[in-house]
Amino acid sequence: MAISRADRRALRSERARAEFGRDADVALDVLELTEFAWHDCYNEITPPDEVVDDIFVVAQGNLATFVRMARLAVEDFRDLRLAADAVRGR
Repeated sequence: MAISRADRRALRSERARAEFGRDADVALDVLELTEFAWHDCYNEITPPDEVVDDIFVVAQGNLATFVRMARLAVEDFRDLRLAADAVRGR
C-alpha cells in the first residue's frame, strides 16, 4: 500500500521534533526535497527508511549536518551508511 507524502511527513514528525525542536519543520522540508531528488535519481518515491534513519543518526541534531547528509543520501547512500555506522559504533 502506498503512503502519501503527507503521511510520511507525519510519521517522521515526532523524531524531527525530538531532534530539532522548533526547526523540525525545516528538517521535514529537507526530507521532502530529498524525496524529490531520490525519485529523480532512483525512480523510487522515497528513500528506504534505513537511509532516512542514517540521515538522522549522522546529523545528531545539527540541522546543517542534516542537510548535508540528505544530499549525501541521494549522491551516494553507501557513504552515508558508512558515516552512520561510524556514529553508531561510538
